[in-house]
Amino acid sequence: MLIFTPAQCRAGRALIGLNQPGLAEAADLGLSTVVDFERGRRKVSTAAAQAMRAALEAAGVVFLDPTGGKGPGVRLLSPVSRA
Repeated sequence: MLIFTPAQCRAGRALIGLNQPGLAEAADLGLSTVVDFERGRRKVSTAAAQAMRAALEAAGVVFLDPTGGKGPGVRLLSPVSRA
């Protein structure tokens, strides 16, 4: 199972300058789902988490799973790599 944390979601949005309403629209989800997930208010469905992750990935965000005891992270593909 792929890891996708609220912190990764917030960081991914920040990398591409996307606000919560923009992510909700891109992922075809309600704004409250994005807000609640990012704030840890409630557990969202797997499908909702996958939709948020997919929307961010489509914009060039890469999610890094923990390796070697390090926590999960995010990075942005370079413009050349997006082709």
